[in-house]
Amino acid sequence: MYTNIISVTELQTHLDDPNWVLVDCRFSLQDLQRGRRDYQTAHIPAAVYADLNADLSSTPIKGQTGRHPLPSPEAAAATFSAWGIGPGVQVVAYDDAGGALAAVRLWWLLRWLGHDAVAVLDGGWQAWQRAGLPTRAGLENPPGRTFIPQIQPALAVNAAEVDALRLDPAYRLCDSRAAERYRGQNETIDPVAGHIPGAISTPYAENLNPDGTFRSPAELRQRFEAILSGAPAGQAVFYCGSGVTAIHNILALETAGLGQARLFPGSWSEWITDPSRPAAI
Repeated sequence: MYTNIISVTELQTHLDDPNWVLVDCRFSLQDLQRGRRDYQTAHIPAAVYADLNADLSSTPIKGQTGRHPLPSPEAAAATFSAWGIGPGVQVVAYDDAGGALAAVRLWWLLRWLGHDAVAVLDGGWQAWQRAGLPTRAGLENPPGRTFIPQIQPALAVNAAEVDALRLDPAYRLCDSRAAERYRGQNETIDPVAGHIPGAISTPYAENLNPDGTFRSPAELRQRFEAILSGAPAGQAVFYCGSGVTAIHNILALETAGLGQARLFPGSWSEWITDPSRPAAI
């Protein structure tokens, strides 16, 4: 069972395995239909397509939520069932952004709903292409299965919990956005700039090599041991702008062998919906 990352070589040997489900998660925040178009032009054989907004988030956004609120367990289960995900199925997710967008969101959602057999393709679509491996166009229609969600509530924290733990020296609150957004500079997405007071700047992009593959487990371990400074993974909480790229750090932490951290799904875009919550620059 693969539970964090998987290489293109390892995936290639399982392309015809009926108990494996591949999910193409390519997505562009600037062009919301580009990922779907790219998928229909060429994708890894048998892969289904996951849209970050339509399939891996709840819509429409209601109330005081972040920009990518979690789908309901019932909605996610229906989607996963239609894709052929069920007990005993190995899932592999990929994108073209080093795993940073919908690929890690799918990885976390499945684990949150009790399905641990899910991995992110190391290097994603680009690594598959560099290896000269087969692709095909069009749509896929996999046989359905029954996905039964078993929520793991310990994987997520809400805004009230974040407000408390950010003041607790035993915990580490980590901001996964680029350093300039953490500092309140060049904020082009959210209406308020800055970060949650007490958070540590932990840009997710530093988990990757220049070719978009993950750094070695040893390098990742060194990185996160310095960031957590003695705190265990279970006392680390990651957030970003909307609860998507923060998962990249959670995946990297596990790949490093340091354990399972938690996610603030609403992240900065939810935090700032309440003007009474503090912000720092």
